[in-house]
Amino acid sequence: MDEKVEDKSEKSKRNHITYYKSLSKIISDIEKEKTEESDPTVQNHLDDRIEAMRKDQTRIKEMFPEVKGEEWDANTD
Repeated sequence: MDEKVEDKSEKSKRNHITYYKSLSKIISDIEKEKTEESDPTVQNHLDDRIEAMRKDQTRIKEMFPEVKGEEWDANTD
Protein backbone atom coordinates (compact mmCIF):
# COMPACT_ATOMS: atom_id res chain seq x y z
CA MET A 1 0.00 0.00 0.00
CA ASP A 2 1.36 3.42 -0.96
CA GLU A 3 1.82 5.95 1.81
CA LYS A 4 0.38 9.39 1.09
CA VAL A 5 2.94 12.18 1.24
CA GLU A 6 1.52 15.07 3.24
CA ASP A 7 1.82 18.60 1.91
CA LYS A 8 3.66 20.68 4.51
CA SER A 9 3.95 23.89 2.48
CA GLU A 10 3.11 27.31 3.97
CA LYS A 11 -0.24 27.33 2.17
CA SER A 12 -1.05 23.87 3.50
CA LYS A 13 -0.01 24.95 7.01
CA ARG A 14 -2.33 27.99 6.89
CA ASN A 15 -5.19 25.84 5.58
CA HIS A 16 -4.63 23.22 8.27
CA ILE A 17 -4.54 25.85 11.02
CA THR A 18 -7.84 27.24 9.73
CA TYR A 19 -9.31 23.73 9.63
CA TYR A 20 -8.00 22.99 13.15
CA LYS A 21 -9.70 26.12 14.46
CA SER A 22 -12.96 25.23 12.72
CA LEU A 23 -12.84 21.81 14.37
CA SER A 24 -12.41 23.52 17.75
CA LYS A 25 -15.57 25.54 17.13
CA ILE A 26 -17.51 22.46 15.98
CA ILE A 27 -16.34 20.48 19.04
CA SER A 28 -17.50 23.30 21.28
CA ASP A 29 -20.90 23.37 19.56
CA ILE A 30 -21.28 19.59 19.84
CA GLU A 31 -20.34 19.66 23.53
CA LYS A 32 -23.04 22.27 24.08
CA GLU A 33 -25.54 20.14 22.12
CA LYS A 34 -24.56 17.11 24.20
CA THR A 35 -25.50 18.87 27.45
CA GLU A 36 -28.97 19.50 26.03
CA GLU A 37 -29.42 15.90 24.87
CA SER A 38 -30.96 13.29 27.18
CA ASP A 39 -30.81 10.21 24.93
CA PRO A 40 -27.68 8.17 25.85
CA THR A 41 -27.42 6.79 22.30
CA VAL A 42 -27.26 10.29 20.86
CA GLN A 43 -24.79 11.37 23.56
CA ASN A 44 -22.53 8.43 22.68
CA HIS A 45 -22.74 9.34 19.00
CA LEU A 46 -21.75 12.93 19.81
CA ASP A 47 -18.86 11.66 21.95
CA ASP A 48 -17.65 9.56 19.00
CA ARG A 49 -17.79 12.59 16.69
CA ILE A 50 -15.83 14.70 19.18
CA GLU A 51 -13.23 11.95 19.58
CA ALA A 52 -12.75 11.69 15.81
CA MET A 53 -12.32 15.45 15.48
CA ARG A 54 -9.80 15.55 18.33
CA LYS A 55 -7.80 12.78 16.64
CA ASP A 56 -7.78 14.87 13.47
CA GLN A 57 -6.57 17.87 15.47
CA THR A 58 -3.76 15.76 16.94
CA ARG A 59 -2.76 14.61 13.45
CA ILE A 60 -2.64 18.21 12.24
CA LYS A 61 -0.54 19.35 15.22
CA GLU A 62 1.91 16.51 14.56
CA MET A 63 2.22 17.61 10.91
CA PHE A 64 3.30 21.11 11.98
CA PRO A 65 5.20 20.83 15.29
CA GLU A 66 6.78 24.25 14.74
CA VAL A 67 3.43 26.01 15.20
CA LYS A 68 3.17 27.54 18.66
CA GLY A 69 0.27 26.75 21.00
CA GLU A 70 -1.24 30.21 20.80
CA GLU A 71 -1.62 29.88 17.02
CA TRP A 72 -3.68 26.72 17.49
CA ASP A 73 -5.73 28.16 20.32
CA ALA A 74 -6.35 31.65 18.92
CA ASN A 75 -9.93 32.88 18.87
CA THR A 76 -11.80 31.22 16.01
CA ASP A 77 -14.63 33.72 15.71
